[in-house]
Amino acid sequence: MKLKELERPAVQVWSPASQCPVYLATGTSAQQLDASFSTNGTLEIFEVDFRDPSLELKCKGVLSASSRFYKLIWGSFGNGLLEASGVIAGGGNNGMLTLYNVTHILSSEKEPVIAQRQKHTGAVRALDFNPFQGHLLATGASDSEIFIWDLNNLNVPMTPGSKSQYCEQPPEDIKALAWNRQVQHILASAHPSGKAVVWDLRKNEPIIRVSDHSNRMHSSGLAWHPEIATQLVLCSEDDRLPVIQLWDLRFASSPLKVLESHSRGILSVSWSQADPELLLSSAKDNQILCWNLGSGEVVYKLPTQSSWCFDVQWCPRDPPVFSAASFDGWISLYSVMGRSWEVQQIRQADKISSSFSKGQPLPPLQVPEQVAQASSIPPLKKPPKWMRRPAGVSFAFGGKLVTFGLPSTPAHQVPQPCLRLVFVSQVTTESEFLRRSAELQESLGSGNLLNYCQNKIELTSLQSEKMLWQFLKVTLEQDSRVKFLKLLGYSKDELQKKVATWLKSDLGLGESPQSKGDDHSNRQQVFCSQASKHITEEASASSTFFDELVPQSMTPWEIPITEDTDGLLSQALLLGELGPAVELCLKEERFADAIILAQAGGADLLKQTQECYWAKKKSRISSLLACVVRKNWKDMVCTCSLQNWREALALLLTYSGPEKFPELCDMLGMRMEQEGGRALTSEARLCYVCSGNVEQLVECWARCHQASSPLALQDLMEKVMVLNRSLELLRGPDGVSSGPATTYRVTQYANLLAAQGSLATAMSYLPRDCTQPPIQQLRDRLFHAQGSGVMGQQCPPFPFPRVVVGATPHSKETSSYRLGFQFSHQVPTPSLRPRIFTPLVTPLTPSHSSPYQSSRMHNISDYGSPGPQAAQPLPLGPGVRPGPQDSLKNAPVPRTNLQRKKLPETFMPPAPITTPVMSLTSEPRGVLSSQPSVPGVGHAPPGAPGELSLQQLQQRPPEKVERKELPPEHRSLKISFDKLLRRCSLSAADLKTKRKLDEAAQRLECLYEKLCQGTLSPHVLAGLREVARCVDAGSFEQGLAVHAQVVGCSSFSEVSSFMPVLKAVLTIAHKLHT
Repeated sequence: MKLKELERPAVQVWSPASQCPVYLATGTSAQQLDASFSTNGTLEIFEVDFRDPSLELKCKGVLSASSRFYKLIWGSFGNGLLEASGVIAGGGNNGMLTLYNVTHILSSEKEPVIAQRQKHTGAVRALDFNPFQGHLLATGASDSEIFIWDLNNLNVPMTPGSKSQYCEQPPEDIKALAWNRQVQHILASAHPSGKAVVWDLRKNEPIIRVSDHSNRMHSSGLAWHPEIATQLVLCSEDDRLPVIQLWDLRFASSPLKVLESHSRGILSVSWSQADPELLLSSAKDNQILCWNLGSGEVVYKLPTQSSWCFDVQWCPRDPPVFSAASFDGWISLYSVMGRSWEVQQIRQADKISSSFSKGQPLPPLQVPEQVAQASSIPPLKKPPKWMRRPAGVSFAFGGKLVTFGLPSTPAHQVPQPCLRLVFVSQVTTESEFLRRSAELQESLGSGNLLNYCQNKIELTSLQSEKMLWQFLKVTLEQDSRVKFLKLLGYSKDELQKKVATWLKSDLGLGESPQSKGDDHSNRQQVFCSQASKHITEEASASSTFFDELVPQSMTPWEIPITEDTDGLLSQALLLGELGPAVELCLKEERFADAIILAQAGGADLLKQTQECYWAKKKSRISSLLACVVRKNWKDMVCTCSLQNWREALALLLTYSGPEKFPELCDMLGMRMEQEGGRALTSEARLCYVCSGNVEQLVECWARCHQASSPLALQDLMEKVMVLNRSLELLRGPDGVSSGPATTYRVTQYANLLAAQGSLATAMSYLPRDCTQPPIQQLRDRLFHAQGSGVMGQQCPPFPFPRVVVGATPHSKETSSYRLGFQFSHQVPTPSLRPRIFTPLVTPLTPSHSSPYQSSRMHNISDYGSPGPQAAQPLPLGPGVRPGPQDSLKNAPVPRTNLQRKKLPETFMPPAPITTPVMSLTSEPRGVLSSQPSVPGVGHAPPGAPGELSLQQLQQRPPEKVERKELPPEHRSLKISFDKLLRRCSLSAADLKTKRKLDEAAQRLECLYEKLCQGTLSPHVLAGLREVARCVDAGSFEQGLAVHAQVVGCSSFSEVSSFMPVLKAVLTIAHKLHT
């Protein structure tokens, strides 16, 4: 691909690889004349900016020269005398060598000419700077003259040897000079006679001569191998032998390889320093070829030029770029990363069209086909070395690090074929995390979790963490409620001691010591008289008679008959009117008398009396007394001060029954999270530990730790595993199930363990009964990543749907597909809920079936006819919503019968679709409004499945039969939202609102599908549960606030399919409610 072009009859040279930006220097060519026949010379420097899409080069410096140039060379010499831009050396007529300061040419401030020397007798056609010692310059001219110049001292150049050492024949021109790229004291020269001489400057003599035995070589170019010190190439400009010869000095009797693709003599060659396999050549056949020296083939070919190209050069800094100077006066820049010139042609055509259009677009240009094909440049057949990775690294599953690299030995010294090594290493970055995970795994395996919890208590410095581990330890012990109370600071033994001390104390009773003593003696006499009852029974009969007749210590009592309160109270008691008597006592605030009388009047009177007492008697402890007597613990949890959360939890531990205790603890914990701030959020974990709610414990942790580190996740898993083990001991292994938040964190923990190389440990933590796709996929990867380490375990099911390639549907099936909706209308019974399977009629059986295919062959069946089982309806699960239609005519059809208008003869069914397809059936509007109410559906409390009778099941076909059942933990969400939709549809009066509700019912299927797949994050699930709770309570405004909060902290891609429609439903419900 052409990048830039410049119209100059000049020779060229690139700036060194260290130079930035990239420059291209041109000097007027001594071998060309323009129309003016001028002999003046010019040296120009152009900046090469590939960011500019135009083909022009920007001129940065111009200098008039006294003579024209045969050769230019740009070196990076600079030792403080010169600037860092380097030196340009130019070879001219009459043996003139000129050195230019590049910086001065660019700045035009100082004299750019460093020196001029005329030591040669003829034209200086060969120049080269030493790549190791930048101050050494080799020049070659006529009469076999070679000089080595030291730029630090240009007075006396050095000669590599006398002419008699290499001039056995008449002297000839030096066509090319080149320093060796690996050995700094080796120099080679090429001669028109076809020979090359290699000089050793240490010995100051030629060490070897290379020549072709055909005597038809006419050398025009020379280049050393960039990496192999003993190899070089020679090219011939003789039309009788237009070849490039690759020589190795260790075997100099004949060339190693001969490249023959040019039809006429070769004028120049250039060896890529970035990729030793690439060699450029230009010849008199108007072609520029790029060779692969390894295979000897042409890998890149420019279109035929209109004139000879006498010089090609690779760009030292930009490897794919090269320049070509031709005799027609153009210098062009190309890239071997070729493609067609179509882009440049279009750009050039647009540029011309803009000059001729006059505001009107020109008709499209019809390019002849042969011209378009000729402009196409094929790319390199093999990636060049600069694009190949010298080394590579990639992390693999299980904490494996896979690396590769080039061998340390040079490529030419590596035997062929060579084995390339790939290293697989185990990377461990979290040593502390692995140590703690191993401790947890050991404790879980041995069952010694009590000591594990005790060690955690001793090692934890934070009081909140210490308390949490103490609670977790108690869950593993017997009589946990009593021990929970002790941890909260309440003990029955301590209470009895405190009460006894208080009763014996003289302080706090509010009486004099004498009265206290009398009262104490009276109580002691009563106790003694009761304790010595058996002694009084042995007394004399006369004594006993008089004692019973008139008690010695009692006086006769009177019944008041006055008209005051006591009198009225006496009359009520005499008549048995306990109710009015209690009212009199309450009015006079004789509460003790009122309660005593109410106990004799029955439970209802006692309850009314207690309520009146609590209404009139307000004290610091009256609310607590009311809770204990009423046993209304839910109100206590909702209304008590959060500063007394410990006392509230102690009340639940003491009085609450085992059925309501977990729910009440969860309510207290959730209230602490919502209203108590960050401090109480941490303490709320104790409530979840008491209730055994692992899911809420995990969600609480997630709210406290926005960014989970490995050690923080390890802390969570330690608590979760200990609590799960205590629940297993209490309920059994089958009584513990993981919620979505717990499953997500366990999966995250297993992934982290797998990344550290603990594959077996990671697999042991995955829930075995979970059917969520991420869990199944991770289990499958862990199983196969362990290799032979899990041979004793059963292979997990394949976590992806299978598609049978090459199956041909039966004609009967094709006809059933084509029936479409008509087939579904004719069935007399509700259609079956389709199973996920892949049709297979005529499979292509491989010679060796895989274990996955053999294990799943029983899932493959006929896709067209359901068979005799189609007449029996399947029972609906609690998570399947009943359909809205009342007749079989509008019964929804399975997904396999939708949109089957035209099918080819050979039809390959796609993979099973697991996302709901909306608006495919011709259902009438107003679905929700026309749906009859079914008893038991939509009216169950959250979490309870709806109940349908067998007759109702047979009469009501399912609406979304292809969707899987909702997990039990999410059914309450569906029940709440469906009930809200029905209520709104029944209350809505206008058709527009009903239509919105119908669309909302369909779009909410996206939510239910995500719930089935388990792809929602824990905080979104928690927000949906809170919205459902607000919906059940009729607080739609609060539900909208929660909705806004969830949307604000969630990913758009996660909630965009269902959150907007949920907001619309809540808004409609709020308007209808108000």
